[in-house]
Order: sequence, then structure tokens, then C-alpha cells
Amino acid sequence: MAETGRAAVLACRIAVLPRRWRILAEGGIGAVAALGQAPVGAWPLTIAALALSFGLFLRSGSWRQAAGLGWALGTGYFLVSLNWIIEPFLVDVARHGWMAPFALLGLAGGLALFWAAGFALGRIMGGGALGFIGGLGVLELARGYVLTGFPWAQPGHVLIDTPLLHWASYLGSAGLMALVLLAAVALWHGLRGTRLGLLGVAGLAVLWPIGAGLTPEAAARPDAAIVRLIQPNAPQNEKWRPEKMREFFDRQVMFSAAGETRPDLIVWPETAVPVMLENAARTLEVISEAAGAVPVVVGLQRYDAQRLFNTLALVEAGGRVAAVYDKHHLVPFGEYMPYGDLLADWGIHGMASKDGQGFSPGPGAQVIDMGTLGRALPLICYEGVFAQDLRSAPERADFILLITNDAWFGKFSGPYQHLAQARLRSAEFGLPMIRVANTGVSATIDATGRITEALPLGEAGWRDAALPPAFPPTVYARLGDAPMLAVFLVLLGLSRVGHRRARPVR
Repeated sequence: MAETGRAAVLACRIAVLPRRWRILAEGGIGAVAALGQAPVGAWPLTIAALALSFGLFLRSGSWRQAAGLGWALGTGYFLVSLNWIIEPFLVDVARHGWMAPFALLGLAGGLALFWAAGFALGRIMGGGALGFIGGLGVLELARGYVLTGFPWAQPGHVLIDTPLLHWASYLGSAGLMALVLLAAVALWHGLRGTRLGLLGVAGLAVLWPIGAGLTPEAAARPDAAIVRLIQPNAPQNEKWRPEKMREFFDRQVMFSAAGETRPDLIVWPETAVPVMLENAARTLEVISEAAGAVPVVVGLQRYDAQRLFNTLALVEAGGRVAAVYDKHHLVPFGEYMPYGDLLADWGIHGMASKDGQGFSPGPGAQVIDMGTLGRALPLICYEGVFAQDLRSAPERADFILLITNDAWFGKFSGPYQHLAQARLRSAEFGLPMIRVANTGVSATIDATGRITEALPLGEAGWRDAALPPAFPPTVYARLGDAPMLAVFLVLLGLSRVGHRRARPVR
């Protein structure tokens, strides 16, 4: 009961602090919640911080107070979890370094608006545990779709490195998020000694071993295809220097030719070829010669008329391009300027994708026939963050093929969070993944989300890995986020009904 008192007293003390200090304390709680994200992985701290957040939510007297609480918590959470966003601005510090703190503060404060709206919605719909889980759940789910979406660092991602990851094959990332929020609510009530809280903690404890027991084995078959991962480790501030480009290209050619035995497929990372596709005939021949006629997947750029595309190409014997995939889910402000084409139509030029100012999106998700390897679902970098992009493919693939350049994300949290989300995609869809990154982490991931082979971050090298088998379509692959959206909305409805019944009759 001492812990019960301490938790309640702490929440009360924070709630009555002067406004400035209260906001700082709430932001600090949000920052602690972010420590469950990779690479720290302290998921118990996430649950503990969200439990205290729930205690503060219960003490909010209005939807405005709840919104302020959600914004402060969210700002602290995203400041820590998305600290890697400053890295692209440090590639050329002299020109862009001054923008780094503004980018981090702006992104954190902007994304925190989703938490503010979620807390406000939960309070309007009655508050309590159902309002807390339903409100934040709906808005975090919306974060993956609104304005092209940005579902990075969702609370449920802290469970990726636990046996609970298996539940993503049924419930997706939103289901993992619901488990985290439910655990936070259960912990808060458990510390208060209520039966409901103790039952909730016990129930979640049962899900852990069940998740581990239900996770199927995905052992490689003796006849599994062998894929070579090529990791050149080209730092972003050196990647496009004329005196360095040849060195990085030659390194990848050497890795492709290495070894006594030939793999079935060789994969280079995003923008690995420093020549535009339309001018790369001889370059592709060099790559094919080094590969010994083994098919090679490369990342490069291409022009079509005046439009620029971030492209994945399948290169076969003689340098022949057998298939091309253009990235279609682009990074706003990073790869293109939103509404740039519209502004050009109004006479404001310099930001239009149709004039080659930034990338243009490809036609959408597609599946590439890779011969004996099966059908590949290609993704480029940022696209691996969006489960809906995988579900939009015209047919089910046999494996996911992701190429990326994580040098933009630095060497601490960004690359590891990106890798974690790749593992989540494999678990959600029951598909193995070939993931090749410029600076790492390059890996093969099985259909349960386990890493089977990997090249460490910040090292140049190559590795041959067996392609793990695919599983039948998962529940999540069939139904997507709709079931969890329905769950969150039902919780909000039940919260509203319960609140109305609890009101005294006047």
C-alpha cells in the first residue's frame, strides 16, 4: 500500500504544480516513456511512465486540461524518441546545422498534437481507462495516415523485441499499442490495490508466454535461395563527393564478386549506383560481370521527362534491366515539397516535382517476379514504416525486399528504430524480408520478425544469407487496421455511455 500512496501522491503533486513546472514535469514523464524505443529498449519504463500519465489524465478537470497534458507528454516523448531527426541537418553543418533544433522541436511539438487530441477526445468521451485507451489509440492510429502519415515510434513499438511481437500478426502495430496502454492502466490500478488492476496485470502476464508459445518456427529449408547483402558503408557527407563515389562503387563491385560460391541474388542498397539509370548501361554491365551473371538488385535514380524518381532496378546478365520500381511513398519536405506542382501552376516555380525539383512518386505498390526466388514486394527506405503500403500490393508476395540508406539517420537511434519497424512488418504479414542498408543494419528477417543474419551498423562488408520461408497470410494481412480502429471506437462509446450513467440525476 506504500507504493499505492507514492504513485497517487506523485500524480497529485505534479497536478498542482505551477503551470510552467507542471508542463516540464509532464514533458519529462513523456521523455521517460520514450526510453522503451530502440536502441534503449527499456519497455518497462514506457509502461510505468504511461501509467503515471494515466493517473494525471484521471485528474484532468476538462478536455482542455487533458489536451494540455497530452501535448506536454507527447512533446517530451517525441523529443527523445525522434532525436535522430537532427542527423540530416548535420551532414552539411555549415549550411543546415542551424535548422536542426528547430526541426526537432517543430516535429515533436507537431506530432504531440495527436496526443493532445487523443487525450481531449478520451476526456470528452467520459475519461477513465476506456477513454484513455480509446482516445490515444484512435489518434495514434490516425498518425499513420493523416498528411501522408508518420507512424514512427508508436508506443506499441516498444514490444517489438519481446514475445508479444507475435500478436502483431493478428492485431498489427495498433494491437501492440493497445497492449501497452492496457498494461499502463493495469499497473496504475494495480499499484492502488484494486482487483481490476491486479486482474489486468495477471492477464497481461499470461499473454507473454502465450505469445512466445504461439510464435511459429521459420527455419530455413535446405533448398532455400541464398541472397548476398552488400553494405558499402558510405557516410552521407562523403557519399556524393566525386573523389569518393568511385571508391564506394568499386567496394560494392568487389563485394559482389567475392566468395567461392555464387548466391542466387545480390542486393545493393538505396541510391548505391552514382549514375542515372538512363546513362548507366556500361555501369550495369560492370555490375553484372562482377556478379557472374547472378541477378543484382540496385538502388539508383532515374529521370522520366523532367521528373526524378528514386528507383530500385533488377539487373540481369549483360546489364539488362528486367524490372524497375519507383518509390511512391515519399518523405514530405525531405524528398519533395508538398503542393509544389500546384504552386507551379500558379506561377511559383522552384519546388515542383514535375520540373525535377525533388522526387516524383511512382505509380504505387507492385510485385516483381524474381524467378526461382519467387515474387518480391519492393520497398525503398521510408516505405517500410507503413503497413498500409504493403497491404496495397496487387498480390501477395513471397518476401519483402527493402533497400535503404540509413546514413541519413545517424549512428544511434534512427537506424535501430528503422530496423525494428522492418521486423514488425515481417511479423504483421508473415513474410520474410531482405533488408539492405548503405551503412547498416543490413539483415535477413524471418516471417516471425526474428533477425536471422545481419551486418552491423557502421561496417562495410557482405554476407550470404538463406532466404527464410513465408507463412500463410496472417489475420492482419487480411484485415489491416480496421479491427483495432473498431475496438478503439467501441471503447470510446462504452466510456461515453458509462460516463452518462454515472452522472447524478438532477
